[in-house]
Amino acid sequence: MAVCSAVRFRLIQSRSGVRFQSRTVHSSQTSLSTVGIRENLRAFPGGSIDLKKRESGMAVITINNPARMNAFSGSMMIELEERVHELETWSEGKGVIVQGAAGTFCSGSDLNAVRAMANPQDGIKMCEFMQTTLTRLLRLPLISVALVEGKALGGGAELTTACDFRLMTSGGVIQFVHKHMGLVPGWGGASRLVRIVGSQNSLKLLAGAKMVDPEFGKQIGLVDEVLHCSSGERNTLDQAEQWLSQFIKGPEAVIRAVKRVVLSGRELPLEEALTAERNVFGTVWGAPPNHNLLGLKLRY
Repeated sequence: MAVCSAVRFRLIQSRSGVRFQSRTVHSSQTSLSTVGIRENLRAFPGGSIDLKKRESGMAVITINNPARMNAFSGSMMIELEERVHELETWSEGKGVIVQGAAGTFCSGSDLNAVRAMANPQDGIKMCEFMQTTLTRLLRLPLISVALVEGKALGGGAELTTACDFRLMTSGGVIQFVHKHMGLVPGWGGASRLVRIVGSQNSLKLLAGAKMVDPEFGKQIGLVDEVLHCSSGERNTLDQAEQWLSQFIKGPEAVIRAVKRVVLSGRELPLEEALTAERNVFGTVWGAPPNHNLLGLKLRY
């Protein structure tokens, strides 16, 4: 049985903070080089991944392919990586909301691309590409929120787990439908799901392809808040922005530092996490926001 390669990350420490750098550990049976994967994905165009960055430090990513319930075409997978890269280099950023267009979140992969890449080698390359992209999304120094309106199915459900928080409208649904297609999650969704809801609940959701509505989602800890919105996409997004704003108030350096220490605590062994926390602390201690918020005058 073909298995995706592990994408390992090592901690990079610098005076500006901490970040993670990826390196791929190749399978002994199959070469998993991503050379050529972008060309393969570009052969399946359609839809778009739209990014809007605002002066407030909040950004919105929109999965935009409503004709296919916002399923990812090949070109959209490439665009998502590009949008994530834009956010990685956006020094003023503090938060990002991921939403779907036209009242639904995302139905996973476009089946045209899936059928065309049915051989195990191409499937594993696509899996590796999306694993890495979603891991980078989760590791952004921004606080991220998935706004689940309508259905988040398959790869769309996996995408929700690549955000720090999940908001759901009253009619929203998250469902890991992979079992019904003879598959398991391949974009890192299973690994992230276990860390969010635990192994027992993950087994229920994956083995049972159980439909998660807002009430059940809050019960197991997959959903952080249920939004009760009147009709209209703008109203839903307004509420999501208001919800996120409580966590991104303040200087961007401080918000980004908070995300970094949580990230290191979540993913690193304790001793390494403690070292990372000290290093991040050193980037904000004595900095202008620290002095301003404490009402102190700078001294040299």
